[in-house]
Amino acid sequence: MKKPACITRREALAQGLLGAAALAWTPRSFAAAPNAEAKAVIQIWMWGGACHLDTFDPKPEAGYDYCGPLKNPIATNVDGIQISELLPQLAQQADKYSIIRSMTHNSNAHETASYLVQTGRDPGRLSYPAAGAVVSLFKGYDYGYQGLIPPYIVLTDLQGRFSETGFLGQRYRPFATGGNPNLARFAVEGIVSEEFTEQRQQGRRQLLHDLDTLGAALPGNESFARLDRSEKAAYELILGDTGKVFDLNSEPSEIREKYGKNSFGQSCLMARRLVERGVPYVTINYRNWDTHKKHFEAMKRNLPDLDQGMATLLSDLAGRGLLDSTIVWWGGEFGRTPKIQWEPPWSGGRGHYGRCFSTVVAGGGFKGGHVIGASDARGEEVAERPVAPKELLASMYTLLGIDPNGPLKNASGIDAQVMPDAARLTEIM
Repeated sequence: MKKPACITRREALAQGLLGAAALAWTPRSFAAAPNAEAKAVIQIWMWGGACHLDTFDPKPEAGYDYCGPLKNPIATNVDGIQISELLPQLAQQADKYSIIRSMTHNSNAHETASYLVQTGRDPGRLSYPAAGAVVSLFKGYDYGYQGLIPPYIVLTDLQGRFSETGFLGQRYRPFATGGNPNLARFAVEGIVSEEFTEQRQQGRRQLLHDLDTLGAALPGNESFARLDRSEKAAYELILGDTGKVFDLNSEPSEIREKYGKNSFGQSCLMARRLVERGVPYVTINYRNWDTHKKHFEAMKRNLPDLDQGMATLLSDLAGRGLLDSTIVWWGGEFGRTPKIQWEPPWSGGRGHYGRCFSTVVAGGGFKGGHVIGASDARGEEVAERPVAPKELLASMYTLLGIDPNGPLKNASGIDAQVMPDAARLTEIM
């Protein structure tokens, strides 16, 4: 599978994402699925795979070799549902999300598992697009999206595990922001520079105009007119009101503190701002979950940040009336081995585990306060209601108004459907 490259502002201009001429091919309209609820997705991608036993499917009765020191799960605000003791804020938001405790596939390799979970397909001759690219196709520029901000945003770095766009092509690549939203200035690739002040950017633009003698000598020329439109769109992102969506300093300090003054918490805040502006798909690539060694030391660092950022995101979306139209999808490519590897060199680590793991969904038409499926007493096998990645994706597409059995239109003329013949998670839709 090809390693994707970050789409820069210059590439975006060349592809027409910021107002230049669009690609010649434009797909025909599609039949919306019935009862569509959602307009956007915030995907919280647990890069490396989070352990189900330490998050949303605790197993204290399995013993220390399975639960380790996390042996005191806590009750949530939904009767009968318990989660990790290190997720107290999320415990008070359980009425807003549902837990799938029986996700399963057949891969323990990062690349293959990431592809399986994000495309719903087994690897084969064709490279299929990930969910973000599919939503970018059906909710993006080809179907009337008017925003200057690209419709598929990644905070902050691409995974490099597989090609997010597959055979759909570069028009549907994600825009990776780069930078760190927790810094004083969030340096978004091609939009916000740490090196140039706003005044210097304005000076550079004026110099560009002063040097543009050929364009001035050919008024009415369509080629120059297209370049002018692209330039105006680009500078609207750099200097105008549109680009200010990336300025987290405009948020009240108490809101920033509530999300957590760390990269993940501020990424959650940034995601809320983006969907508020109408961006249909935002992925937060959350690193540091591939915990082969000293797993519990990492959990004591990571889980409080996850708890604060994700819980605040859910409550903030709900308070702003956005949760009903925004799917929040939490999960990674797999879980981690239920039995802890105490021996050296792992020193209390957990390996890759695709046989049984957990995913969380909220908003956008998904019901809250439910659990789907179950793992066995040690979290090693699916005990009830196995859920394949394609089933979750088909459910999300349906709520977004995308027919899973409809055509996946593409410039290459490949005959493909979005997610054909996949079952749906009707229990929580």
